[in-house]
Amino acid sequence: MPLNGRTRKFHRTTALAAALAAAIGAAQASDFSEPWKRDDRALVIDAYEYNPIDWNALASDKRIVGFINKASDGMPPPYSCSGSETEQRLCKALWKRHAVARELFQTRKVVAKALGLEWGAYHLARPGNPVEQADNFIDFAEPGPDDLLALDIEDNDPEKWMSLEDAEEFVRQVHRRVGRFPILYTNEVTASHIATNRYRYRLLSRLPLWYARYKPEVSASFPKGHWSGYALWQFAAQANCGRLSCPYRAAGTPNDIDVNVAPMDAAELRSQWPFGALIDVPVDYLASVPLPLSREAGMRGERVTYAAVAAPPTFDELGAALKARWIALRNAFRRPPLLVAQQMHGIADYVAVVRRRTQAVLVSQGTPPGGIDPIATGSIKPAEAAATQTGP
Repeated sequence: MPLNGRTRKFHRTTALAAALAAAIGAAQASDFSEPWKRDDRALVIDAYEYNPIDWNALASDKRIVGFINKASDGMPPPYSCSGSETEQRLCKALWKRHAVARELFQTRKVVAKALGLEWGAYHLARPGNPVEQADNFIDFAEPGPDDLLALDIEDNDPEKWMSLEDAEEFVRQVHRRVGRFPILYTNEVTASHIATNRYRYRLLSRLPLWYARYKPEVSASFPKGHWSGYALWQFAAQANCGRLSCPYRAAGTPNDIDVNVAPMDAAELRSQWPFGALIDVPVDYLASVPLPLSREAGMRGERVTYAAVAAPPTFDELGAALKARWIALRNAFRRPPLLVAQQMHGIADYVAVVRRRTQAVLVSQGTPPGGIDPIATGSIKPAEAAATQTGP
């Protein structure tokens, strides 16, 4: 019986998801311990508009299979400039930067593909309407069917970055526009939070994971949940690369370039690119319905919004939800730890202990050091960062 176009597309997406799960599930233990030292592991470069690239030199490294470039950043610039003279100058400057970044993006896309590299684009997620950000991303990147798409959530901080709830809506809108899903770029802290709360983030927790972690070995800290492995691991960036040392130096790139490794060889990565499917997912996860829009609202230019159709939770999600509730209940009945200072011989010793603990808290909540570019992927560090870890 011949298949129609929609059925063929569904079978192709399902096959790609199964192949990705098999490839990740078959990853050896060494794929969590310095896999970039293995010659049979493919590499991918990601960059933003201010990273200079020597394309001929970059193409000489045959382990580098793909190039992912920053596309859109948060909300699009305002359609028209108004306000005071200063506000208008700022608005025009934003438009100029937007136009230059888009032109450079399209130029790099042509060059990278001409050199035989796989191409990808990522959106830097900011606070603001997630549907409009998704539309901004697709309109900016103009992705072809073989172009990888990625959502970059630098940290789980809704004041600075897109909230995880909004990210779910962003992912749905991308799927509505192009018929496939982005991969998820984020750090270990945020990925672990999503994995633990996978019953809440039912789309994010099933996106192929682009894992940002700047340590040589991650098997003990790798988030579980639906992720048995990573699609890409960003192991080198501005945070742990400099003039004197770096886990991997890609030819034709500056010292602070982001380098990623895949748990597969070049041929396998090319066959999996651009991912685009959810991990081990039933079809009804994708269901959503448009909400009614009045004629007056349509005349005002308001967009159609969608509501997700809730699918029955899986046993795994029910177990995760019950476990999280139990931990919260148990912690609520625990007594706070008492301040115990060993070998204190007076009020001076007690004050010294209190000061040391206060300083430790302040250091753990400190801001990133000066000189770090907040626009570059991988440059934002979570509050847990310590001397042994400089990555996001």
